[in-house]
Amino acid sequence: MTDFAARRTIMVDTQVRPSDVTKFPIIDAMLRVPREAFVPARLREVAYLGENLDLGGGRVVLAPRTLAKMLDALDIGGGDLVLDIGPAYGYSAAVIARLAEAVIGVEDDAALVEEAQRALGEVGADNVVMIEGALAEGARDHGPYDVIVIEGAVGDLPDAIAGQLKEGGRIACLFDEGALGVVRIGYKIDGRINWRDAFNAGAPVLPGFERETAFAL
Repeated sequence: MTDFAARRTIMVDTQVRPSDVTKFPIIDAMLRVPREAFVPARLREVAYLGENLDLGGGRVVLAPRTLAKMLDALDIGGGDLVLDIGPAYGYSAAVIARLAEAVIGVEDDAALVEEAQRALGEVGADNVVMIEGALAEGARDHGPYDVIVIEGAVGDLPDAIAGQLKEGGRIACLFDEGALGVVRIGYKIDGRINWRDAFNAGAPVLPGFERETAFAL
């Protein structure tokens, strides 16, 4: 029988801690949330690999290092309301739930929302609500949000998402820039998001987050 708890410890010791993620709440959350419970059965045995897990259809579960470094840079606190866009089966939402007051997860597939809510319930993440809707539309009715996390790459950040970030709030985006993307942390000040580079990572661009193409005659 696979010892997933041991694999979780190895994941944290070899992928998370060496990536300069030192905040105890993040380390503790990643040690406690069973990543294998938030992937399809075919991926359970590889749930703790140090890379994105391919869910098909251009969707992934972000590599542990990528998620951990995003959360480290966002510095989520116990009073924060977080919008998690594209958490798939709910792993990222379950981790964030241990850091934040509440999490709203958005997925565009009803069956995936149901699967995620079931898995979240099984691990006791009762401060997460999964919503079905277009990823690029976010969840306006529950916002504005202190923190927004996007679980995939973006070409351009949709205005609808930027508008749901609270003044003074933080957002993590993995901007698609070819072979190697750049995770940037944005801070909303005076109605504008000011970005700073955080680290390099890669992932497919989420549906609805593609870069707008300028046509020239």
